[in-house]
Amino acid sequence: MLVGIIGAPNKGKSTLFSAITGIDAKAANYPFTTIDPNKGIAYATTECAEKRINKKCKPRNSLCDNGTRLISINVIDVAGLVPGAHEGKGMGNQFLNDLSSADAFIIVVDASGKTDAYGNNGVGNPSDDLDTIMDELTDWIAGIIKRHMHSLSRVDSGVDGLANVLTGFNVDKIAIEDAIAKLGLTSSRISWSDDEINAFSRKAVLGSKRFIIAANKSDDPESKGNLGPLKEKAKALGIDMVACSAAIELALNKAKGLGMVDYRPWKNGFNVIGEPKEEQKKALEYMKSFISENGTGVQELINRLVFKTMRQIVVYPVEDENKYTDSFGNVLPDAIMLEQGSTAHDLAMRIHTDIANGMLYAIDAMSKMRLAKDYVLKDSDIIKIVSTAK
Repeated sequence: MLVGIIGAPNKGKSTLFSAITGIDAKAANYPFTTIDPNKGIAYATTECAEKRINKKCKPRNSLCDNGTRLISINVIDVAGLVPGAHEGKGMGNQFLNDLSSADAFIIVVDASGKTDAYGNNGVGNPSDDLDTIMDELTDWIAGIIKRHMHSLSRVDSGVDGLANVLTGFNVDKIAIEDAIAKLGLTSSRISWSDDEINAFSRKAVLGSKRFIIAANKSDDPESKGNLGPLKEKAKALGIDMVACSAAIELALNKAKGLGMVDYRPWKNGFNVIGEPKEEQKKALEYMKSFISENGTGVQELINRLVFKTMRQIVVYPVEDENKYTDSFGNVLPDAIMLEQGSTAHDLAMRIHTDIANGMLYAIDAMSKMRLAKDYVLKDSDIIKIVSTAK
C-alpha cells in the first residue's frame, strides 16, 4: 500500500510526513522545500488479536505495543502543487508523476487560512486549497486523455483504450466504466468535447483513488471558523476529513526521542518523564491541553484512511491453528491487511501464489471450523490455509 501526501506548498505536508514516519523531511516556511520525493513508513494501528487468544504475540511483519498492533504502510511526500502545475508551473508534472502509483492520497490543507494557494504567508482559504488540488489532478488526467483523443476515436472499446492511456495512474476499468455511465458518455470510438473530458477526468480521479483531507494546523485559533466550511466542501466531494496538528505530533515525537515524555500516538495524552526546562514545560502543558480529548489527529487520520476510506481489515494467518503460531513457534507472527470482502483464497494469494493454487480449504483457528476457499474474511480473523503446496 502506498499513500501519497499531497497539497499546496507550505501547508504542513513535510511536517506531517516527518510526524508519521519519524523521518526529518525538509520543512520550512517557504514554497518548494521538498525537491525530491520523501519516502518512509507510517503505521496504522488496531487492536491486536492477542487479546482474543490470551497469549502474547510475537510479530514478524509488524509491531505490537501492549495489545495494539502497528501495521506498516508506505508513504511518499512530494513538493507542493500550485495552480497550473499540470501545465508545468511550479515544480510541475514531475511531482504529479511521482504520485501516479499511489493507492490513496492525504490532501493537506492549512486550516488556519494563513497561507495562499502558492504557499506564501498571507490570507488563504482551506476550501480553495482543496479545490486547487482536485483541479490539478483532474486537469492532469484530462491533459493525458486529450493528447490521445485521436487514437481513442479509432478504438471500438473506449474503456479498454482509456485503461491503456491511463495505466500509469492506475485508473482501473471499473472506475472508467462507472464514470462513463454516470455522465452518459459514449464508450465506443470516443470523440468527447473538452468539457466532457474534464467531467470524465474528475469522475475517474474520484472513482479510482481514495482521498482523505488533513485539516492541518487545527491548533491555530484561526482554524475554528474554517473547519465547518471545509467539512461541508469535503462532504460534497464525498471525502472524509480529520482536523489535526502535524506540528504538535512532530514535537511530541521529538520530545519522546529526548526522553522527556512517554507518548504513544494511538493513545490520547502523554506523561512527562524527564526534567524539562520551564519554557519546555509550558509548551508541553499547551500540547497536553490540546490533545487531551482527541489527540493530535494524526494517528486518527492514518487509521481513518486505512480502515474506513480504503476499507481494510486485518487478518492473522497461522500454520498451527491450535497454538496460533507459524512453523517457528511465533504467536500471531503476521498481520495482513486486505480489503473488506476478501476471501480466504485472497489471503492465500497474499501469502504465496503456490499456496493459493494448491489451496484445499481454510480453518478458523478460534472455532476450529473448516472454511471454504470463498469464505469472506472478517476483521481480526485468525486463519490457517490448508494447501497441497508447502
